[in-house]
Amino acid sequence: MAIQLKQSGMNDFFVAEQAASLGGTWRDNDYPGCACDVQAHVYSFSFAPHPDWTRLYAPQAEIRAYLEDCATQFGIRAHLRFNETLQRATFDEPTQRWLLRFSTGRKVSARVLIAGMGGLSRASVPALPGIDAFKGACFHSQQWDHAFALDGKRVAVIGTGASAIQFVPEIAGRVAHLDVFQRTPPWIMPKSDRASGRLERWLLRHVPLAQRLMRAALYCMLEARVFAFVVHPPLMKVIQKLALRHLHVQVADPELRLALTPDYTIGCKRILISNDYYPAVSRSNVSVVTRPIVRVEADAVITADNVRHPADCIIFGTGFEVARPYTRGVVIGRGGVRITDTWRDGAHAYLGTTLPGYPNFFMLVGPNSGLAHNSMVYMIESQVAYVIKALTYMRDHDVAAIDVKRDVEAAYNIRIQQRLSRAIWAKGGCRSWYIDTASGRNTALWPGFSWRFRQASSVFRPDDYVMQPAVSPANA
Repeated sequence: MAIQLKQSGMNDFFVAEQAASLGGTWRDNDYPGCACDVQAHVYSFSFAPHPDWTRLYAPQAEIRAYLEDCATQFGIRAHLRFNETLQRATFDEPTQRWLLRFSTGRKVSARVLIAGMGGLSRASVPALPGIDAFKGACFHSQQWDHAFALDGKRVAVIGTGASAIQFVPEIAGRVAHLDVFQRTPPWIMPKSDRASGRLERWLLRHVPLAQRLMRAALYCMLEARVFAFVVHPPLMKVIQKLALRHLHVQVADPELRLALTPDYTIGCKRILISNDYYPAVSRSNVSVVTRPIVRVEADAVITADNVRHPADCIIFGTGFEVARPYTRGVVIGRGGVRITDTWRDGAHAYLGTTLPGYPNFFMLVGPNSGLAHNSMVYMIESQVAYVIKALTYMRDHDVAAIDVKRDVEAAYNIRIQQRLSRAIWAKGGCRSWYIDTASGRNTALWPGFSWRFRQASSVFRPDDYVMQPAVSPANA
């Protein structure tokens, strides 16, 4: 967003970052084995191709370095404000501006507020009874404690999602014993990863067309998965057979294989990719625990069958607060209404970007803009382009504030939910983090081809918004 603002000639902006450096997900998540599960050549900006990825699926450190390089290359470092946590943003109706207060004590009046926090930024940690009494190390994968030596320890991993799938194989061979507490087994597909050869990188660096063709081919391959996710969900049964074969090839023990076999249709939850998770949990020093956790004691995790699982360390691989991205009282719109109250029955927005009652407020990776089949970078770039068009219109037409019409936003979300009701996420027989527990609605995903989202957001339509003209100094 910052790069595109600058390239559009809009230089009166700053980026408030609560951490001491940039990188977001790829700064915070530096657990062992952390890598992207989308191919690097589509998980990079279209305007900043990178030929030197060392692997098809880039590891965390390379993605973070890429983001740092982009900040330097496109000259946005002067706009970054680190260690500034937004404490409150209130829309002031008399001035039609956002009044911002930061943790540093700084107060700012801004015409426009853009939320670029991402959907996977707030760690989700279950409130297990007795967790405060645990005497060992205890951390979420997003806040990995690299100072704690896992070697020779008894470790409890709670959760078997996308993060756990990556770090469990990295630590299984180091610990004395590893208990993996699994509530619901995930479907896992083989990971077609490989190192990037020197010739391949030379070609991508010196032949720009090769880079574009690589990106286009990967995009089209990933986009084709929509046919099974949304267009014709029964196609998922074919993919499920491939995942079952992967499980049977890698897990010899029939009892363990049964515990690792999901009872829902593949695609209902996030599909994971790994070549080393099944071998890791098949090790003699690893146990997959399927009984529910009832409490935690000073040195153990207790399950419903009254079995004590001794632990020196607990690691949560329990994901993020996707349905509740904002804490209460941080964003306050017209009439003093908190965004958390507006979303009491589930998050919603127009094009995942604007929300009635919150003028000049734009969200990136907002409600129903997530993908289960392709690169989120494509969606982010689509939203950024839409915001630029909105700001350009405001500037060119001397508009002080825009507020999306309630009927426009409501009609849009009715269409979205109707399409989602026919997709695998609703038909697959599972509970997933895509679904908001309060409303039962899928508030996370876009229900279709990503190019359709780009098409829908390609034009800024003034008629979709209530416009507040700027007040001239003479009439102020």
